[in-house]
Amino acid sequence: MANLIEARQVHKSFKTEAGELNILKDINLTITEGEMLGIVGASGAGKSTLLHILGALDKPSSGKVLFQGRDVFSLDDSMLAEFRNSSIGFVFQFHHLLPEFNSLENVMLPGLISNCPYEETEKRAKQILDELGLSKRLKHRPGELSGGEQQRVAVARALLQNPKIVLADEPTGNLDTATGNALFDLFIELNRKNRTTFVIVTHNKTLSDNCHRVLEMADGRFI
Repeated sequence: MANLIEARQVHKSFKTEAGELNILKDINLTITEGEMLGIVGASGAGKSTLLHILGALDKPSSGKVLFQGRDVFSLDDSMLAEFRNSSIGFVFQFHHLLPEFNSLENVMLPGLISNCPYEETEKRAKQILDELGLSKRLKHRPGELSGGEQQRVAVARALLQNPKIVLADEPTGNLDTATGNALFDLFIELNRKNRTTFVIVTHNKTLSDNCHRVLEMADGRFI
C-alpha cells in the first residue's frame, strides 16, 4: 500500500500566561491508502489537534505533514484551502450543517466552492444522498432531520469531492448507540467498496475495534 499521509516530528504548542502549553509532542505517523485508522485516548490527549493538523485546518508549531509526498504547509493559503476542499473530507461530532440550506444544498457546497459545474455537482450530491438512504430528504433542512440523518448529510458532504481521506472527529459522539453503530457500518462499507481512507477519533471502543489499526494517545504522544 502506498503512503497517503506522513506526519514527521509534528509538534504543537500554545503560549499561555502560565507558560508554554505543549499539545502534540513530536508525533510521527504514516497513514496508508485504503486504511481505516482509529485514534483513541482520554480528553485532552491531543487527538483532535492532531486530526486538525493532518487535515491542514491548523498548522504545527514545528514538523511536517506530507500528503502523497508533498509538504502541505509549503502551500500558500489559497492553495491550501483548495487542497483541503478537494482532497480531504471532514466529519465532526456536531454536523456543522448550514440551517438555512436543505440537505442537497449542504452537500453541494464543497463542489460549488470549487466552481464545479452546478448540474454536475447537483447530480453527484443526489447520487451520494441516495446511496446513504436520504433520497427522500433532499429538500429537508437540518432542523427537519433526525440526528442520524443530519450526520449522514454531513458524511455525504464530506464525500462529494471524492476525497483521498475522510477525517472523522468523534462522529458518533452525539448519536445514540444504534444510530452510531449504523454510521460506523457505513464507514466500513465505504472503505470496503471505494477504498476510502478513514482516520477516526473516537471514545467508542466497539467502533475502534473494527478499524484496521488503532493508536492510543496520552499527553500529546502515541503510547
